[in-house]
Amino acid sequence: MDPKEYLRTLRSLHGVAELLLAGPQYRASGTIRLAAAPGGFATTATPRLAVAGDVLSADGAEIGALSGSTYAALAASAGVSAEPPQGVYADGSGVAPQDTIEVDPACARVIAAAFETGDRALRAFAPEATPVLWPEHFDLALTVAEVNYGVSPGDGAIGEPYAYVGPWTRREGAFWNVPFGAARTLTELSDAAGVREFFAEGAREAGGERSE
Repeated sequence: MDPKEYLRTLRSLHGVAELLLAGPQYRASGTIRLAAAPGGFATTATPRLAVAGDVLSADGAEIGALSGSTYAALAASAGVSAEPPQGVYADGSGVAPQDTIEVDPACARVIAAAFETGDRALRAFAPEATPVLWPEHFDLALTVAEVNYGVSPGDGAIGEPYAYVGPWTRREGAFWNVPFGAARTLTELSDAAGVREFFAEGAREAGGERSE
């Protein structure tokens, strides 16, 4: 898989999550929380929008392919406006409504698989919590005892899917290998069970014991 193609797809899907799902949902329902869904991700409130692979759907009906369209044109087809949630966070995808969406199907499958793995691992690790796909950084996460646990499909620092443990207060030790805490690639962790074990180890290292 071409790393540049992957990052282009990642940026485009981040933009879709932010401008076409989270923004419209925030204006209609007051929440930016998204969720992992079969083949991609979806809103958690109205409007009911979802992405599976390279296709946007509204209320279960396909609207059209993502790739080759602009955010603004695809939003108009879905009956929404291509705008991020205003005033909620400072960072974001960096895309504009008139930008063209670029999604490579193979890269989109890797991203969707990362969210699926992360969702299963997070639910097994903390059954009492609900994983949230946050549009700001386009990662799936939850928080337990002031420690963030999540899976990212990649970013400028780590250009492939990875799991992370991020304590609100900095910890010291060999386990903590990145500035915000600890991170391991999904390739290294193998599967959802491996990711869950990494989260459990992170909880122990952070002082919030959880059994494996």
